[in-house]
Amino acid sequence: MSTSVVDRVWAALDTVRDPELDESITALRFVSEVRVDENGGARVRLRLPTYFCAPNFAYLMVADAHDAVGSANGVSTVTVELEDHFAAQEINAGVAAAAGFVGSFPAEAADELGDLRVRFQRKAYIAALERAVRTLAAAAAIPDTPDRLRLGDIPAGPEQQSLHRRRAAIGLGWDPGDPLLVDEFGAVITADGAAKYLRFARTVRVSIEGNAHFCRGLLATRYDDTNGAKL
Repeated sequence: MSTSVVDRVWAALDTVRDPELDESITALRFVSEVRVDENGGARVRLRLPTYFCAPNFAYLMVADAHDAVGSANGVSTVTVELEDHFAAQEINAGVAAAAGFVGSFPAEAADELGDLRVRFQRKAYIAALERAVRTLAAAAAIPDTPDRLRLGDIPAGPEQQSLHRRRAAIGLGWDPGDPLLVDEFGAVITADGAAKYLRFARTVRVSIEGNAHFCRGLLATRYDDTNGAKL
């Protein structure tokens, strides 16, 4: 099989994010193997930092990986296998059967994971907003009244792209003239509330980044082959 298909599978996996850590599963080294046979059958192996990582987050990553790889050009069938996890059997079977989270855990799950996904997408947006404002502050581009900041004030670069992507995920538009300081529900943050909200946003960002650092350490402790080699 042409390596271009394998590359497209890796590119698809790059778009799959850990919902809690807001990082790609490839950057986090959660993908341990990718193989594509001569008929376009793709097989992906995933691993997580601990045996007891939350099954709802694990399910989302396996399901998202399955959908992303299935959309890659040249892929005919998809198998995603989560390994070394206490709920791997249920998750793998449920995703393969398109049973949903409730169908995968009929005795435990009360509903699907849409609300959980949105909750963490909002947290990711809050962190991205704080990073964007910090970028402006470092460039001494913050006016006396921060509520006057507009989306167009964010310079092109990673922070702008990150904020744009996370706004889109929670249904917020991107008009350069729109206020920058908007909370995770779309409400404009007033001048009086800006400092308090940004302090809150900083705690959210630090928490997400700290958890990601912790998970990287756990993964490195659990496995010896965390160099991210593509197999």
